[in-house]
Amino acid sequence: MGYSVAPLARLVEQFESLPGIGKKTAQRLAFYVLNLPDDRARAFAQSILEAHEKIHPCKICQNLTDQELCGVCSDAKRDRSTICVVESPKDVLAFEKTKEYNGLYHVLHGLLSPMSGIGPDQIHIKELMSRMGDGTVQEVIMATNPTVEGEATAMYIARLLKPMGVKVTRLAYGIPVGGNLEFADEVTLYRALEGRSEI
Repeated sequence: MGYSVAPLARLVEQFESLPGIGKKTAQRLAFYVLNLPDDRARAFAQSILEAHEKIHPCKICQNLTDQELCGVCSDAKRDRSTICVVESPKDVLAFEKTKEYNGLYHVLHGLLSPMSGIGPDQIHIKELMSRMGDGTVQEVIMATNPTVEGEATAMYIARLLKPMGVKVTRLAYGIPVGGNLEFADEVTLYRALEGRSEI
């Protein structure tokens, strides 16, 4: 079946198992790693092991951290009356890059998807509800993606929070700069209308 070096083939397989990496890219990455000096290859492997061993969810917001609490939850200057609910830790990074949001986060680590067997117990909704107890939280911003699952998750959580007297808001999703209205779908147009502001 052709010439193959087993350790190299296994390395290619590992890269190929990563999301968005095809056969050719996996081969390129494997050869790149193979050509690293020993100390760089060891450091690369060590950083993967260290990330696996030391990174875990923050005990409050479920964002990733190597401490007991993440940097946001442990920052006394953050506004504790607002929680922004997101699907994944990547979304926290996106918000933090804007430098416009000063509240707290809650990371669900997924969205409700009955078709895939993901219900409320498979994502971190209970942990969010437990943060509502003392009346500090005044507003919960639902910042899940504008997909069917994202909308369903936002609506489900909103229904749980409403009886607690917490204001629940949804991100305004609008038309991208440079975009044409004729190509926008109904949900985007509806969200753009709903999130309109005075000029």
